[in-house]
Order: sequence, then structure tokens, then C-alpha cells
Amino acid sequence: MIPTSTATGATTTAPRTPGEPAPAATAPGPGTARSRTVPAWVWALPPVAVLALAFLYPLALVLQQSVTPDDGGGVSLEPYADVFASEVFRDALTTTVWLAVGSTAGCLVLGFVLALVIAFVPFPGGKAVARFVDVFLSFPSFLITLALLFVYGSVGMANGLWTDATGAADGPFHFLTTPWGVLLAEVTYFTPFVMRPLLAAFSQLDTGQLEVASSLGAGPVRIIRQVILPEALPALAAGGSLVLVMCLNEFGIVLFTGAKDVTTLPMLVYSKAILESDYPAACVVAVVNIAISVGLYSLYRVVSRRAGA
Repeated sequence: MIPTSTATGATTTAPRTPGEPAPAATAPGPGTARSRTVPAWVWALPPVAVLALAFLYPLALVLQQSVTPDDGGGVSLEPYADVFASEVFRDALTTTVWLAVGSTAGCLVLGFVLALVIAFVPFPGGKAVARFVDVFLSFPSFLITLALLFVYGSVGMANGLWTDATGAADGPFHFLTTPWGVLLAEVTYFTPFVMRPLLAAFSQLDTGQLEVASSLGAGPVRIIRQVILPEALPALAAGGSLVLVMCLNEFGIVLFTGAKDVTTLPMLVYSKAILESDYPAACVVAVVNIAISVGLYSLYRVVSRRAGA
């Protein structure tokens, strides 16, 4: 068929006579051909290169330094043997684990109770409190520690009120510089990380189940135990796993509380690298901390996937 022009300027297609060759197909543009010839993996190279330079390369340097003694001699596991045989490392590992487990348990209990109140107990400002939980997640950890120091520190408000009322030279509140002060600060800071997934889970709970259970004579405790808690278990597991990982790596809270007798793995890395200039030992502790964190993070991802988070 041959295109022809009409009087009005429109283009029509004339019938093609028998034996006349068909018009050639329009060739694809250069952009289309180029996009078909470039493999998909090429576009992944820039982000992979940035990730390798910003994260994988420094991590490889830490791993290399952890098997390189200061006296030279090539690759050796002597730094690992020295660190693992150190009582300071064993104490730091024990302190890190029990603080992380204790803080996680406290966050689970406190977060569950507070989420229950916000979700199921009507009170003025309940929605504002729920929104504040989201805002609280953006706060730095040292800010909460400073707030606790203003209240319970050696020269804080609580000790000031005590000395003003009794005339004593010193107040009774000195627990912030102990492991219990670190535990309190971590529970205070990380509880909203448990509340957030719980509030999301409670928002999807069918209130009809609660009404049916109540109409059948079930009390509040029984409703919580048999109806609400089973629905909240995936969110509790996901939030608890995340809090456990973050508590294992927490540095700012321990530093700002001034608890000199509390040495965790991150504090031991700081002490070995900055104060003692023992970089192989610091890298060994860092590798151990990374291994524990990656293992727990993998557990967190599995739990979150099963919980639908």
C-alpha cells in the first residue's frame, strides 16, 4: 500500500498492487538497541562498588588486623588466643550479654503493658502518645542518658531535693554509675522499639474477639492471656530480637552514664584502640561483636519475616 495525500492535507494509504514489495519495517532507535545490549548486572556495579568501599573494605581491614600481631610475622591467630584468654574480655562478654538480655526482658514487659494501655484503654491524648512513640524512635540514646543524669545523677534533681529536705551533704541516688543504671537507661530508651510493632499488631486485632470473650465471662487477665497475647507474640519476638541486637552494640549509654566499672564489648573496643593503642586486640573484640550481632540480626530477620513485618 502506498501513502497518498488528500486535498485536506491528510495522508491515506493506497492499495498495494499485486507483486509490489511490502514497505520495510521501521528500524529500532539507537537507545532501544543500546538498552538491549547492556546486561542487567552492569547497572548493579556502581552501588556494589560504593558498598564495597564504604563497608566491606573497612571490615576487611579490621579482619586483617585481627590476625596480624604487632610484632609482625605474618598471619597468626595469636591475637585471638590472647584476647580469649584475657579475663577482661570474658568479663566484658558476660556483662554485655546479661545487660542485653536484661534490657530486652525489661523492654518486652514494659513495652507490652504500655502498648496495651495505649491500644485498649481509652484516655484523652491517646493518639498523641502513640505518635510520640514514633518520634521517640528518632532520639539519640545519649539524650535519654543525659535526661536521667539530670534527674538521678550525683548532682541531679532527686539528690538536690533530698539534701535540701534533710540537710545531708550527699543524696542517696548513685545507681546510674552502676550496671543497674545502664540497665535502666537502656530499658527507657529501647522500650518504644518494642511498642511500635506491638501497636501495629494491636491495630489489626479483631475487636469482635474481645467482645465475644468478654460476653462469655472472661476477665481482663484471661482475655490478655488467651486472646491478645497469642496475636502479639510475633510482634514481641520481632521487637525483642531487634532490641537485643541494638543493646549488644550500645556504646553511648554506657559512656554517658559514667559507669567506670561497666565494661561491655563496644567499650572494650574503645579502650583497646584509643586508650591502649592495642589495635589487634581491639579488632579481635570487634570481630567477635560483629559475629554475635550478625547472628542475632539473621534471627531477627527470620522472626520479622514470619511475623509479616
